[in-house]
Amino acid sequence: MPMSTSPDSLPDFQRRQLAFAEHIRDPARPAPEEIPDERMAVYRELFFNGFDDQLSSIFPVLRAITDDSRWEEMVRDFMRRHRCRTPLFTRIGEEFLDYLQNRRKAAPDDFPFLLELAHYEYAELAVAVSDADQEMATYDPNGDLLEGHPVLAPTAWILGYRFPVHRIGPDFLPTEAPPQPTHLVIYRDRQHEVHFLEINAVTAHLLQLLKEDPVPTGLECLRRIAQALQHPQPDTLIDFGAELLQEMRQRNIVLGAR
Repeated sequence: MPMSTSPDSLPDFQRRQLAFAEHIRDPARPAPEEIPDERMAVYRELFFNGFDDQLSSIFPVLRAITDDSRWEEMVRDFMRRHRCRTPLFTRIGEEFLDYLQNRRKAAPDDFPFLLELAHYEYAELAVAVSDADQEMATYDPNGDLLEGHPVLAPTAWILGYRFPVHRIGPDFLPTEAPPQPTHLVIYRDRQHEVHFLEINAVTAHLLQLLKEDPVPTGLECLRRIAQALQHPQPDTLIDFGAELLQEMRQRNIVLGAR
């Protein structure tokens, strides 16, 4: 395992750079002595505002329901404690989510849905910028969705939450999770606009089957579900499932069949 380099062993200019970076991340750390504080204040403000603006745009609902002091505390703690693995601002939402999930110490008065809401808002951006559909095996966009295998768009995310995160806002802040979980698909249409669709547990199961097992036909997947549900009229469920798959193709959640 490589040894970490001691700051004392660095060249002078690198020690100054390190002190500068540590100070703007955490103003409690000493600033380089030769730089006047009024100049450092400009950098401190620019650094914070860059993160604040970006995170507020990626997590607009979380920002709207969080009071100013708590939000600033979270952003500054993120700047101070989290070590980002990428310089790309399009990935900053993923880094902030990782911080919330793994590094931030939860507060007693946190919203019970905080992590789920943050994940949902991050997923919207992730779908918007995803290039997962650039290299795909061939498929027929007009293929038979029952006789062939329906191809799920790699940019479609199938999500499940305890809270109805798509409804949360300043006027709706649930304190307890409802009895039934919320199932959503976040997807990108053919015009590259991002949408969400609330679905039921059966539809979520169908889409998960299509995602995890690329072999069965659409008809086989629907038969599996009918059997698992012990549906008294499996043909009725299959007819409904066929219509559902067509709707999913129209929405660009299902791309076609192979």
